[in-house]
Amino acid sequence: MKAFGKYISKYLLSFFAFALILLLVNILAFVLTFGGIVSREYGSASPANMLEAVAADLSATGISEESLQALNCNQIWVMLLDTSGRCIWEVSLPEEIPIQYTIQDVAVFSKGYLQDYPVFVRNMDNGLLVLGYPKDSFMKLTGNYFPIRAIRIFPFFVSGILAIDILLLFLVYYFSKQKIVKNTEPIMASIKTLSTGKPVDLSIRGELSEIADSVNQASQVLSRQNQARANWISGVSHDIRTPLSMIMGYAQRIAGDHGASGNIQQEAEIIRMQSAKIKDLVQDLNLVSQLEYEMQPIHKEPVRLSKLLRSYAADLLNAGIGEKHSIEVEISPEAETAVIECDARLILRAISNLVQNSINHNPQRCDIFLSLDCLQADISITVSDNGVGLSAEKLRELEEKPHYMESTDERLDLRHGLGLLLVRQIVEAHGGIMKVANGTCCGIEIVLIFTKETA
Repeated sequence: MKAFGKYISKYLLSFFAFALILLLVNILAFVLTFGGIVSREYGSASPANMLEAVAADLSATGISEESLQALNCNQIWVMLLDTSGRCIWEVSLPEEIPIQYTIQDVAVFSKGYLQDYPVFVRNMDNGLLVLGYPKDSFMKLTGNYFPIRAIRIFPFFVSGILAIDILLLFLVYYFSKQKIVKNTEPIMASIKTLSTGKPVDLSIRGELSEIADSVNQASQVLSRQNQARANWISGVSHDIRTPLSMIMGYAQRIAGDHGASGNIQQEAEIIRMQSAKIKDLVQDLNLVSQLEYEMQPIHKEPVRLSKLLRSYAADLLNAGIGEKHSIEVEISPEAETAVIECDARLILRAISNLVQNSINHNPQRCDIFLSLDCLQADISITVSDNGVGLSAEKLRELEEKPHYMESTDERLDLRHGLGLLLVRQIVEAHGGIMKVANGTCCGIEIVLIFTKETA
C-alpha cells in the first residue's frame, strides 16, 4: 500500500504544482497584458505629465512648438478658463465644446467628462487649465474616494486570501489522497491476496464497485482453475498408483527369480527402483498440490524435535543408508528440550526429502549432518552435507525461483526441484522459513527455521 500511496501522492502533487504554475502564468499574463497599457498611458503623455508640461510651458503668447506637437500627436485639446469661466486661450478645441462655463459646470466636468471627453484640470495663477483627451481613451471614476482603513488592510487581505487558497488546496490534496487510499486499500489487499492463489470476496459499493466485482470474478475463475488442477493431479496420482504397484510387483518377482538370466534380473531391479522413484515423485506432486491449495489437513501438536531427529536417524541407519553415505546428529544443549507446534509426519517428510536429495545428488560419497539449534525465540533444523554443493548461479535460482521444476544441471533433476518445493511449502505451512546455501567448506546447507513454543 505504500507504493500505491506514493503513486497517488505523485499525481496529486503534480496537480497541486500545476495549479501553482497556472496561477503564476495567469499573473504573468496579467502583468504583460495590462502592464504595457498602464505604462504606456502613464508615460510622458499621461494626464499628470501633460498638465505639468503645458502649465510650465504656458506663457502670455501661448506654448512652445514642441508642446504643441506633443498635444497634436496625442489628440489632446487644451483650454484656459479665467475666473469668470470664459475661455481665454485654447488649442485644437472641438466645435461642440462651449467656451463659457458657470461655476457649477466647472465643478461637474472637473471630476469627470466634458461632452464625453475625459478631461483633467490644473489650477493656475491666471485661471483653470483644462486638458481634454480623445473619447474612450480613459474611464474616470466620479466617486473616486476610498476609506484609508480599506487601503491599509488591502495588502494583508490579498496575502491572507492567497494563503487560505493555498491551505485549502493542500487540504483538498491531503483528504483526496486519504479518501483514494482508503477506498482502494481493500482492492489492493485483495489483489495481493489473489496473487498468492487464495480466494477473495470483496464487498464494495459506490464508484469502485465495478472494480471489486471484476476482482471477485477473477478470484472465482482462479479458484475454479486451481480446484480443477488439484483434482486433476489427485486423480492422476490415484490412477497411477495401481498400474505402478503392479509394475513394481512384477519387477520385484522377476528380479528375485533365480531361473532368470543375470541381465534380466538386473534390468528388472532397475525397473523396480525407477518405479519407486516415480511413486515417490507422484506422492510429492500430490502433496505439493494439496499444500499449495490448502487441501492438506495439518494436525499440529507439541513435538520435541530432538527426539524426532534422533528417531529419524536411527530408522535410517537401521534401514541401511549404504556404505558410501553416513549420517550424524548434533543437538545443542539449548535445543535439547525445545518444542514446537507442528505436524510431525510433514516435518519428517521435509527432513527425509532433504536427506534423500543429498544421497541422490552425491552418489560417489558424502557425509550428511542433521543439526538442531536455538536462536533466541526460534529453533533451526539444518540439513547439510560435504558433497559437491551448488554453483552460485543455482543458489541464486533457488532463492529467486524456488518453484522451478526443471534444470539443466545434471545434479538438479526434476525430483530435486519438486523436493525443495515440497520442503518449502511444509515449512511455510508451519509459519517458518527455509534458507539454502553452500556449506562452509563444500556441499549444501539447508536451514529450516521455526518459532519455538515451550520447552
